[in-house]
Amino acid sequence: MTTIKLTNVAGIKIPDSKIAIEATQLLLDHGTEFLYNHSLRVFLFASLNGKRNNLDYDAELLYISSVFHDLGLTKKYSSQDLRFEVDGANAARDFLASHGISKDAQRLVWDTIALHTTIGIAEHKETEVALMYSGVGLDVMGEGFENLSQSERNEIVAAYPRNDFKKKIIPTFFGGFEHKTETTFGNIKADVCAFMMPDFHRKNFCDCILHSPWNE
Repeated sequence: MTTIKLTNVAGIKIPDSKIAIEATQLLLDHGTEFLYNHSLRVFLFASLNGKRNNLDYDAELLYISSVFHDLGLTKKYSSQDLRFEVDGANAARDFLASHGISKDAQRLVWDTIALHTTIGIAEHKETEVALMYSGVGLDVMGEGFENLSQSERNEIVAAYPRNDFKKKIIPTFFGGFEHKTETTFGNIKADVCAFMMPDFHRKNFCDCILHSPWNE
């Protein structure tokens, strides 16, 4: 996949350090144009939320987190038994470690990716974690849509088109974990399985309690 590399979109600078470029190349090599556009929009939306709220954050780490946040859905990085968010987080941590990036930065990026679908927790974590969560929520579900100006929306979508995103994102999600649907227990991706598989049987927390091996 080849794309036009932009340097600034909607007033947000796209990181162009060596490590950022290498991370982007991994997404281009192993992802799809659809995931690439989504990931870059997430970075821009997250960054605009940070800018609007005058937040301090590491733009490079937020960018790398954005690039890796859905790579766990791809064949290259998908495991047999872990949540796709964890696969992406592990891949990003290994990538950062291979570049000699500090353990603290590795942990921050791991959390940023692993928690990006975790409602009620991510928004209370470090700034990068909260911003990533907000960027994903804006692109996928339109959360905070009203906070963007029409010109910002137009410029971002022109640079990184949605291309029928609403119809394609659910099967894209499912394609990344249909071989391990049990990993969606207790998280919102179980909704994706139920949507894509009419006979999908959700594991139930209450059943786990009532059928535990305890004898009382």
